[in-house]
Amino acid sequence: MIQPWKSSIITASAVIFFDQLTKWWVLERLDHGEIVGLFWTLQFRLVRNTGVAFSQGEGLGPVFAILIFFVIFLVIRWSTQIQSKVVKVAAGLIVGGAVGNLVDRVFRTEDGFLSGGVVDFIDLQWWPVFNIADAAIVVGGFIMFWAGMKSTKSEKEILDSNV
Repeated sequence: MIQPWKSSIITASAVIFFDQLTKWWVLERLDHGEIVGLFWTLQFRLVRNTGVAFSQGEGLGPVFAILIFFVIFLVIRWSTQIQSKVVKVAAGLIVGGAVGNLVDRVFRTEDGFLSGGVVDFIDLQWWPVFNIADAAIVVGGFIMFWAGMKSTKSEKEILDSNV
C-alpha cells in the first residue's frame, strides 16, 4: 500500500526536514530583522509571518492553520486519482511545505494554540520574504498545474482522435 506513495512520503519528509533545519539555523544565528547579504539581491532576513502568503491576513494564523489541514486533505485526495509519479512528487512538495509551516504555527507560539508565526528568512528584496516550505508549495503547485494542463491536453487529443 505504501509503494505508490513512496515518492510523496520521501519528498514531504525531505521538505519538512530541510525546512525545519534551516529555520532552526536562522533562529540560532539571526536576530529579528537582522540582514545577512549573500549575493546579488539574495539575503537572509529573519521575519515572523502570522498571516498567510505575503503576510496578508496578519493575526488570522489559527484560521489559516485549520484551512491548511483542509488543503492537505484535498491535495492528497486529488493526487490519489492520478498515477503520475510527477504528481506524487508535487503532492509531497505541497504537503511537506504545508506541514513545515504548520509546525511553526503549532510549536513556535506564545499567544495560544495555532497562533505561532511562520519563520521566513529568504529575502530576494524584490519578492516577499519566504522559506523552504513556501518554495516547496509554490514549486509543487506549478508542477500540479502543469501536470493538470498536460493531462487535460492528452484527454482532449484522445477525444479528438475518436471523432
